Amino acid sequence: MVKSFELTKSGTRETDVIDLTDDVQSFVESSGIRDGVAVVFTPGSTAAVSTIEFEGGVIRDLKRAVERLAPEDEPYDHDAAWGDGNGYAHVRSALLGPSCTVPVGDGKLLLGTWQQIILLDFDNRPRKRKVLVQVIGEP
Repeated sequence: MVKSFELTKSGTRETDVIDLTDDVQSFVESSGIRDGVAVVFTPGSTAAVSTIEFEGGVIRDLKRAVERLAPEDEPYDHDAAWGDGNGYAHVRSALLGPSCTVPVGDGKLLLGTWQQIILLDFDNRPRKRKVLVQVIGEP
């Protein structure tokens, strides 16, 4: 059985880290699926989905790490082609990836004690981000 859900989250012009865990768990519960997986995906080319401990210090560390990997103030060929200044956001998104898969058991996300599902929005302008969730498994 496959159940599909969609939600929208708003970002700023900064690197936003948004906790999706409660939303995804709610979808798992309403799906009626007890055992399987939840796939969380964002179709945004300047956003990513991952898991992390959603704690202020770790979030600040993550933001600094992605800034070192793909600095905002570097020249990017994408910016030269399109003039929109968000080449760094596309690179960050590609490095972290658009999706994550989390096991589901007994109707619950099987996350670690300090693990949450997050949306990362890297764009240089406010965006409304679509997040797609598919819960796949058996009732």
